Amino acid sequence: MSNKSNKIRVFVDMDGVLVNFEKSFKEYLKTCGPTLHNMYQYNPDLIPGIFRDAEPMPGAIEAIQKLHRTGLYDLCVATTSPWDNQSAAADKMFWIQKYFGEEFYKSMIITHRKDMLNGEYLIDDRTVNGASEFDGMLIQFGTTQYPDWETILQKIFKIN
Repeated sequence: MSNKSNKIRVFVDMDGVLVNFEKSFKEYLKTCGPTLHNMYQYNPDLIPGIFRDAEPMPGAIEAIQKLHRTGLYDLCVATTSPWDNQSAAADKMFWIQKYFGEEFYKSMIITHRKDMLNGEYLIDDRTVNGASEFDGMLIQFGTTQYPDWETILQKIFKIN
């Protein structure tokens, strides 16, 4: 499954992999009033701006930069954007530009069908939205086998 540049294509999910979405959501619930708390406690994806200002996952920025510096990988963000929160896609792009600058320039895919992606690796924290049917290797972030970015880098560098 190589691409035209002969680099190894790696897709990276955002929420729960690059972005500490859970921490951002918990902080939001602490500060919002009871009405907003009730409205969003079961629908965190719908909170306006939730994707724009979240913190990175520990080690995520450094790990992506390390992969990028090798020159061996075609890195692409593959994220899902909630259908009922139209600003989420723009917020996610803003976040990527803030933390990575040009590293993902025109290499960001917003999809609910990760099974349609063509590459060697998909780093994702969940198996939904087609991730479990991805044709390459799914590296499931946050599991016992891959609890953090250090173990993911070890896996990718060991294989290649």
